[in-house]
Amino acid sequence: MRLKETIEAYRRNDPAARSNLEVFFLYNGLHAVMYYRVAHWFYTHRMKFIGRWISQFARRRTGIEIHPAAKIGRRLVIDHGTGTVIGATAEIGDDCLLYQGVTLGGTGAAREKRHPTLGNNVMVGCGAKVLGPFKVGDNARIAANSVVLEEVPANSTVVGVPGRVVRLNGEKLDHIHTPDPVRAELDYLHERVELLEKQTQTEEK
Repeated sequence: MRLKETIEAYRRNDPAARSNLEVFFLYNGLHAVMYYRVAHWFYTHRMKFIGRWISQFARRRTGIEIHPAAKIGRRLVIDHGTGTVIGATAEIGDDCLLYQGVTLGGTGAAREKRHPTLGNNVMVGCGAKVLGPFKVGDNARIAANSVVLEEVPANSTVVGVPGRVVRLNGEKLDHIHTPDPVRAELDYLHERVELLEKQTQTEEK
């Protein structure tokens, strides 16, 4: 699992980490990913029961649940991590950072792709829920306790319930003066009805 580079990623992301040995022995996020790598190997080599058994053992030991079918890139950091859940069809790119209580979950019982895909260098804040089979673009940031239900552009920041993009490519978005697409559609329909009424009145005359 390229353990050394993963430990170095923990030290870059956590100012409380004082040494490589401390990270290796005491960080449950690192342990959860180590167990996942082993479980994933068994799961993808037609030994699904063993893979699931290892993942459940890891959940009890670390408080983090990662399905062995998930696909995880390099240098994933799960900081603190307790309560984090990563679903079976979730995909995570390189250099991602997840905090405690994060859920990468689905919204239905479909057997096909139902969990999110995170690009590279994505940060998901504590308690955030990312639910559904959509993409979260590279370098995106999802704020704590957000609930994200649709695709997130690259280089953006999402906050709220439901989550909305408040920053894109370093620029803050002005949601107060941004046109409301629902309002615009209703105005269009209202104008259309008025036009049809006028046409009907003209034909009756």
